[in-house]
Amino acid sequence: MGHTPYGYSIENGCATVNEDEADKIRKLYENYISGMALVKADAVAGIETYHGTSKRLMENRHYLGDDFYLTIIDQETFDKAAAIRLERAGKLGRLSRKKNAKPTVPPTSFRMSAAEPHYEDPRLQAEYLYSLTESEVS
Repeated sequence: MGHTPYGYSIENGCATVNEDEADKIRKLYENYISGMALVKADAVAGIETYHGTSKRLMENRHYLGDDFYLTIIDQETFDKAAAIRLERAGKLGRLSRKKNAKPTVPPTSFRMSAAEPHYEDPRLQAEYLYSLTESEVS
C-alpha cells in the first residue's frame, strides 16, 4: 500500500480515522464552501500546506469512504466543494488552459545484438539475452 491519506492512520493493517486530522479536513471543506480561498481555508482549519496540496486534499475520494477507508466527508459536501472549485477556476480563466506536456511515446521497435555465449542456466541465458536488447523510439 502507498501513502496513507491525511486524516487516517493504519493500525493492525486496517485504516482508522485520526479524529484530530479528520476534524481539520471537515473544517477545510466547511471553510472553503463558506467562501474562503483554498490556502486560507486550509490555514484556518489548522493545516499548513501549499495550494496544490490543499487542492489534492479536497479531491481525495478516500474521504467519501471505500472498501478500506472510513468516511470522513459526505458525498453532498464533497460534490459541493468540487462544484465551487470548478466555478472559481472558470471565473479565473483556468479551464481553457492547454497543457504543454509532451505525451510519452513508448518504444515501438527493438533491436538485439547477436548472442554469442550460451549459458546452461536458463535464468542467466535470459538475463544475457535481455541485456542485448536495445529500444529505438521513433
